[in-house]
Amino acid sequence: MDSASQDINLNSPNKGLGSDSLSDVPAERGASGVAPVTLPPGLTEEEAEELRTELTKVEEEIQTLRQVLLAKERHASELKRKLGLSTLTELKQNISKGWQDVQTSNAYKKTQETLSQAGQKTSAAFSTVGSAISRKLGDMRNSPTFKSFEDKFGNIKSKVVGGRTENGDGIQSPIESNPVQDKAPF
Repeated sequence: MDSASQDINLNSPNKGLGSDSLSDVPAERGASGVAPVTLPPGLTEEEAEELRTELTKVEEEIQTLRQVLLAKERHASELKRKLGLSTLTELKQNISKGWQDVQTSNAYKKTQETLSQAGQKTSAAFSTVGSAISRKLGDMRNSPTFKSFEDKFGNIKSKVVGGRTENGDGIQSPIESNPVQDKAPF
């Protein structure tokens, strides 16, 4: 029989005996039982028996509450299934709500404001550095050293590429620039 649909009798000595119960644990027995137990100092046999009885009742109540909770969880999951709510949908809703809670928190707002200010300052700093580099490169290009280098590089380029042709494409055929040699070594 399903434990969720069982009639739970709180006074039954067999109540709570299921697959996850403590039925395998031997019960402590007093002088009349199999396993004698020594009593703590200052505790009479009657008081010990009363405590054992109360402990048994509390353990039975715990087991009953577990069964009731399990039945309620099953019922809740059945209702969710009928409503079309899946675990994934619930997870999405929880994450969305959690993110919304984070965004509305004071700590998030302060952090966002601080990062925004830091981003603006960083952007301004990069802009300043970029302007300084551009200015320095412009100054360097106008320097005599760079001009000399540019002239030398220009001369090398014109020797490698050659001068302008009549059609102005800047590329000249090797045949046009170098006449055929009559005394070829081959």
